[in-house]
Amino acid sequence: MTALAYPDTRYAPSALVDITSAEERKRLGPSALKAFFNIMECWHIRDEDAMQLLGGMASSTYYATKKSPRRTLDPDTMLRISYLVGIFKALNILHSKALADRWIGLPNTSPIFRGIAPLEYMIRGGIPAFAAVRRLLDARRGGI
Repeated sequence: MTALAYPDTRYAPSALVDITSAEERKRLGPSALKAFFNIMECWHIRDEDAMQLLGGMASSTYYATKKSPRRTLDPDTMLRISYLVGIFKALNILHSKALADRWIGLPNTSPIFRGIAPLEYMIRGGIPAFAAVRRLLDARRGGI
């Protein structure tokens, strides 16, 4: 009997980024922060809410980071920003720019959100809520 195996392909999966590695976080931190602040601007998110999306970052740290984003981030912050980048991308695939930029703050009748805005849902629910929003949008665009 022949053993089952995946067919040969010229495509290989991308290597995973080890966000537990301080070196990787140092390398990716400035780009992640630039993306985060650009997304917050597109979505018209208040600084207070942006701090909560980053896990409850203190205002002094937040404003110092905003002024000089060349920082090494902790794995939790890297994960949060990664989810937000994916959510941003999915929204811009699914909707016009105008709606994509407003969607996060609009009340939503989906059973997941129960009438609150996805922004509030993510602030209240933390990383599991970020993951749920990302899965929902990926499913809507046919990615899952």
